[in-house]
Amino acid sequence: MRKKRIKRIAVLTSGGDAPGMNAAIRAVTRTAIHENMKVFGVCQGYAGLIAGDFLPLGPRDVGGIIHLGGTILRSARSREFKTEAGRNKALAALQAKKIDAAIIIGGNGSQTGAYALSQLGLPVVGIASTIDNDLAGSEITIGVDTAMNIALEAIDRLKTTAASHKRAFLVEVMGRDCGYLALVAGISGGAEVIAVPEAPCRPEDIARELKEAYERGKSHGICVIAEGAEFKAADIASYFREHHERIGFELRLTALGHVQRGGAPGVFDRFLATRLGAAAVEALVRGEENVLTGLMKGAIVTTPLSEVVRAKKTLDTDLLRMAHILSR
Repeated sequence: MRKKRIKRIAVLTSGGDAPGMNAAIRAVTRTAIHENMKVFGVCQGYAGLIAGDFLPLGPRDVGGIIHLGGTILRSARSREFKTEAGRNKALAALQAKKIDAAIIIGGNGSQTGAYALSQLGLPVVGIASTIDNDLAGSEITIGVDTAMNIALEAIDRLKTTAASHKRAFLVEVMGRDCGYLALVAGISGGAEVIAVPEAPCRPEDIARELKEAYERGKSHGICVIAEGAEFKAADIASYFREHHERIGFELRLTALGHVQRGGAPGVFDRFLATRLGAAAVEALVRGEENVLTGLMKGAIVTTPLSEVVRAKKTLDTDLLRMAHILSR
């Protein structure tokens, strides 16, 4: 445990934005000020850190942002930070500003960067934030709940249209490497088929499932596909068009894309972000550093960043079996 008192901290958001990031920034800022720390926001993520783009933050600077989506500090990806020279520039910028510690809000790539900074001697605390929910150290991360509800609303609306016209719809949701969003939204939306990166699902499998659904008397079909699934949604739709005569029906494709990231965070994400933001500062106060704050079994916990960046969070694919049973 460190004994040196933290007087000046930097907070940054990195990687893809997630609903609730602003609530986390607000909590970090006001909790740190309560602890007599000075707070500096870093604009444009690690790219802004390298450039020394710091913004002083006070209680009023973070007023009226808890309900806003995105991040007031903005975010950007930085190839330069992945190099030793880039990381040294970032550390030099922090030292020039006399920053004692940094709080990093983001997902896998962001926390990998946080760990890299910690290895240069800077005390760091990460906050788990990614709509993919693929970050070890937290059962659910900031932004997931809001993104799932946005996807679910779209699925419900498409199901209404599908039932009215006796059609099948293919809904593509985000999830390049992790199918959590597709799996939970698909189950909650009563989808007939769910395809995720973690489990194989071929176009012919989808055609068979939908055909069997129609034979059981269903008047419509919903397929939820993660963008990182083995077969892309556009390829599946193309397959159905090419084999229309044999399959007997077509799929209408709706790709939700980045609309899932936008919009106001729901109550769960605002509350989670607030708890994690306050906990990150409190960890620094008690001398705990180089950890990630996350939610496990209803409690806020810290996990060493060294474990977070090496661990791979797995999807409970047994839920796919449950979804298949419930779709009958």
